[in-house]
Amino acid sequence: MVTHYPSAPISCTEVPPNAGQVSQVTAADSRYAYSDSAIHVLKNVHIKEETFYATTLIIPKQKSTSSSCQALREEEIFNIQNDRSLFPVGWIHTHPSQSCFMSSIDLHTQYPYQLAVAMQVMVPEAIAIVVAPTDKTRNYGIFRLTDPSGMNVVKECEENGFHPHRDSTDGRPLYEQCSHVYINPNLRFEIFDLR
Repeated sequence: MVTHYPSAPISCTEVPPNAGQVSQVTAADSRYAYSDSAIHVLKNVHIKEETFYATTLIIPKQKSTSSSCQALREEEIFNIQNDRSLFPVGWIHTHPSQSCFMSSIDLHTQYPYQLAVAMQVMVPEAIAIVVAPTDKTRNYGIFRLTDPSGMNVVKECEENGFHPHRDSTDGRPLYEQCSHVYINPNLRFEIFDLR
């Protein structure tokens, strides 16, 4: 089954997980000594790296056929994201009887995630997860459009449904396996199933 936008969005925050590694500087490490009468209890300070933590999966109401799935009531997705200050960084869908790849429909679905037009900002980190349980070589993949190659081809394509795309002008593939995604079993993860 191949889905259409927005499918099941993966959202995240920039807050590290509870079980994440934290370095702590204690009062004994301070350069400044205080008398006992001037002891202050310091609040923790966390310095964030530029890292997204996927914390939430939202499964919308859906309408499907044997080869497609359409999300319904997308405002429910946006309400959850807004209520929890989540930032969408991708989507997940299945190919129950196909191999693990990005179809033409998947490429068009991925494009707005990487572009994030509504937020007027590029999100090159945005991912598409394809779960393909019958694929004997790999049962899932994490992909993104190549930039600028795949992004330009999809941007210029006006076709709908399943269709072939032209090759990129530089010969690069239209999408690639992500190398910037790490699976962290220590993350706290929430699922909102709205079906």
